[in-house]
Amino acid sequence: MKQEKELIKNTFIIALGKFSTQIVSFLLVSLYTAKLTTEEFGSYDLIITIITFITPFITLTLEESMFRFLIDAKSKREEKSIITQTIVTIMTTLCVACVIIFLVIKLFAINTTKLFIPYVIAVVLMALMNALVRGLGKIKLYSLSNFILSVITIVLNVVLILGTSLKVDGLLLSVIIANLIMVVFLAVNLHLKDFFDIRLVKKGLMKEMLQYSIPLIPHSLSWTIINLSDRLIITSFMGTSSNGIYAVSNKFPTIINTVYNYFAIAWKESAAKALHEDNSEKYYNRIYGSLRNLVYSATVCVIAVVPFIFGFLVKGNGYQTAFLYIPILVFSVYFSNMASFYGGIFSAYKQTKIIGSTTVVAAIINVVINLIFIKVFGLYAAAISTLLSSVFLYIYRKIKIKDFVKLKHSKDMNITIVMTLVVFLAYYSNNVIFQVVSLLFSMIYALMMNKMIVRDFLGRFVKR
Repeated sequence: MKQEKELIKNTFIIALGKFSTQIVSFLLVSLYTAKLTTEEFGSYDLIITIITFITPFITLTLEESMFRFLIDAKSKREEKSIITQTIVTIMTTLCVACVIIFLVIKLFAINTTKLFIPYVIAVVLMALMNALVRGLGKIKLYSLSNFILSVITIVLNVVLILGTSLKVDGLLLSVIIANLIMVVFLAVNLHLKDFFDIRLVKKGLMKEMLQYSIPLIPHSLSWTIINLSDRLIITSFMGTSSNGIYAVSNKFPTIINTVYNYFAIAWKESAAKALHEDNSEKYYNRIYGSLRNLVYSATVCVIAVVPFIFGFLVKGNGYQTAFLYIPILVFSVYFSNMASFYGGIFSAYKQTKIIGSTTVVAAIINVVINLIFIKVFGLYAAAISTLLSSVFLYIYRKIKIKDFVKLKHSKDMNITIVMTLVVFLAYYSNNVIFQVVSLLFSMIYALMMNKMIVRDFLGRFVKR
């Protein structure tokens, strides 16, 4: 129980720093859709997706390797060596990447924003600092810094969109300023200079860290690879306007993805620490059962509630067809999140090659299905290809995990299938009564499937 308490505590601390501001950020969708055209929002979304895609290639996901190796570090000297090598390598690759990006933009006369390179720099530095804070076990500082980061970004978004004519550049500038402020804030709070010693760079340790991190590049892109291929194909075949519509559809499944990421951040550390305990398999099973029920309950509840909130959040007339693709994308997030849970266990065992290879195949499946059907089914092809690639990722990892841990799977498949059909049929029925019934069923289902968690929570609340 000590392991569960620590996992829950860390998840709660992380969520505390992120949840409220990300809810506000989600509600700002109405501002974006009111002030930005579908073309502008599509262009912004494509830029962000491309930068998110190339970032792991720049960092070689060494920040993740640093985090994992810091957990096992046995002395301050070892910590310094791990941190120094990570900083030196990432700063070198960042400088090289910026030169390459500049040359590519100039040589091919690519029409893009001047903020592209500054955005890359800000995102890479923030990813490095976040991994360092987590690796040193400073979860409260991690949570606080992300809370401040979100607040600054949201305030700047509102000010720059409403108060200037920047629009897309305003959104990018908000992220750049906020990230750079927090990089300085964390560097000062951590006394970063005390962890840096160039004399401690060791080729052997760096090789070991790269062997861990390089296969994680496709894993870190598990959602981004699929998203980027969708965006590029949609933009190529249907234009930036359609990409803007698809981007709004993706805002709703992002709710589940965001909340799951609170857990995922804490889970990586917890799974690695539990590996050295005698009861690790029992622990993995307890977390797996609870998580599966929670994530699926959230999936059906989000789909059931969207018909009642979509009109309030999405204002522009050009975005209304985004409603059609949300359920498919929400279910794809369920499968990708469960696949991510398996990934946490693979990371604990340092089996990152499995994580990388499965994600590559999933991305290929997504691209192939998208290219074949995009002309016939339009945005439905993008949504379905995302779902199918996520299902593959989930099933393949589910099979591979048996070599390391025997996880017990759900025995309630019949009720799960029925619940899935109910929410899907109600969503597309355009019948308010049916949709209300679907929402009630979803809430009852969520309470039934998570009754132990609800009972424990209520018991603690009443006791206090």
